[in-house]
Parts: sequence; structure tokens; C-alpha cells
Amino acid sequence: MSNRRVVLASASPARLGLLRQAGLAPEVIVSGVDEDALSADSPGALALVLAEAKADAVAARPEASGSVLIGCDSVLDLDGAALGKPADAEDATARWKAMRGRNGVLRTGHCVIDTTTGRRASATASTTVRFGEPSDEEIAAYVASGEPLHVAGAFTLDGRSAPFIDGIDGDPGNVIGLSLPLLRRLLGELDLTITDFWE
Repeated sequence: MSNRRVVLASASPARLGLLRQAGLAPEVIVSGVDEDALSADSPGALALVLAEAKADAVAARPEASGSVLIGCDSVLDLDGAALGKPADAEDATARWKAMRGRNGVLRTGHCVIDTTTGRRASATASTTVRFGEPSDEEIAAYVASGEPLHVAGAFTLDGRSAPFIDGIDGDPGNVIGLSLPLLRRLLGELDLTITDFWE
């Protein structure tokens, strides 16, 4: 077993939960990156730029020294437009009315940095999401719950919007916020094994 620290550079409770369920015990250091200040040519590229910015910001801090650091960020790709967290309830309502009955692709950028060696590996995971057709009343109730205001794409696979998602094609963890299979591969690129970080 490794005594290496794992640091999650994200405030997402869903990402923290996924890592804990997989046997890891990450510390959380929130990056404070201004996501609105960053841009890219495509939703997938944007997700990766955001993930790398978060990881780099935390890696530069003394308290992250000696850790293996994980930065992630997710955006919903709907017809080539990158949708992060909605601006407000009106935005969330409009998004759900646009998404229902259609497919989108949830893209999550992942960046892993070994702060001891300075080595890094990064990639984006993509999962197709098939949205159901909730009624206007169901959408209003969901938006009123407040949940969609805090998540990329205004939906979650593991929350109140789950009944409004007909299915996915790909890794469900990626939709929740972090692809564990991709994380395992990125660690492998750094000559690290995910089982070494099990508690």
C-alpha cells in the first residue's frame, strides 16, 4: 500500500464520493480558478483546459507538495456548444427544454500530476447522455429544487434528475464527474497503480 497522498483539486462532492467508493481517501484543495476566464475551440478541449488549470493551480501550492493531484472539470456538449453550470433558474429551465428528447455528450477533462516528479498525464472522457422528455411541470419542479444550478449541464445522473435521463452510452462515473477507468490509465502513464492508493 502507498502512503502517497491523493489530492482532489475540485469542490465537487460527487467526485469526492466516486474516489472514496473506489477505495481512495483524497484530501480536497479547491483551486479557485476563474472558469469563465478560460476558453477553447471545442467542449472537449474546454473541459481539458479547465481540468489542467485547476490541477496546475493546486500543484503550485505548498500544501499539495508530495501528493498525486487530480484535477477534473465537466461540460455538456450539446450541438457543439459547451454548457457548464447554468447562470440562474431561468437558464436551467431553458436548457432542460432544449435538451429533452435529445442526446448530449458529457465531456470531463482529467489531469493527474505527480507533484514529486513533476510528471503529468491528461485526457478527456466522453459519455453520451440520452435525455428523456420531462414535462414543463417536472422541469419547473426540478429547477425549484436548486440542484441543477450547481452542476455542469444542469443535470446529474445520481440525483433528482435521474428519472429524466433515459440512458447513457459510456462510463456512468464520467457523467457523475470523474471517469475511474480513465483515472487508472492516467496513473499508469505516470508509473502509478490505483490499487497502491487504496486505504
